[in-house]
Amino acid sequence: MITDILWLVLAVFLFAACAILLVLEIFVPSFGLLTVSSLVCLGAGIAIFFEYGALTGWIGAAAAAVLIPLIWIITYRLFPKTSLGRKMILGKPDVGKGDAVPDCRDLQEMLSKIGVVRTPLRPVGICDFDGRRFECVSERGFIEVDQKVQVIRVQGTALTVRPVEEIK
Repeated sequence: MITDILWLVLAVFLFAACAILLVLEIFVPSFGLLTVSSLVCLGAGIAIFFEYGALTGWIGAAAAAVLIPLIWIITYRLFPKTSLGRKMILGKPDVGKGDAVPDCRDLQEMLSKIGVVRTPLRPVGICDFDGRRFECVSERGFIEVDQKVQVIRVQGTALTVRPVEEIK
């Protein structure tokens, strides 16, 4: 009787091992070895259940069909909240901090604005317009840091600038 219960507990443990090995397959490059191991665990667990009869076998298979996806769901709900999960999963962009790409409509108002180059334009770099930083493209050539530029063209999300001295 006790050995029968231990065998059934082992079968449930094999189902859990199957789910855990499938989760690990995503993070650990094993060239399918973990998947094969998880399928062996699944097959062994179902075989143990069928040793006790057809009804017990089908109940075990149904338990596997519920237990394995349940472990997956729990893992993927909890993983982003762990310290490792927070390091691996990207956060949402902070739109309020100006990290996101601005709308094309917002960029149209930048036409003919004057700003200051913050990183060298070779021909792409960062320019500051009244405290707002944008990636800009030099119309031609290299523009040094702290030089004043004016937006001469807006195409999609690209601002094309020209040094202020050349505009006069």
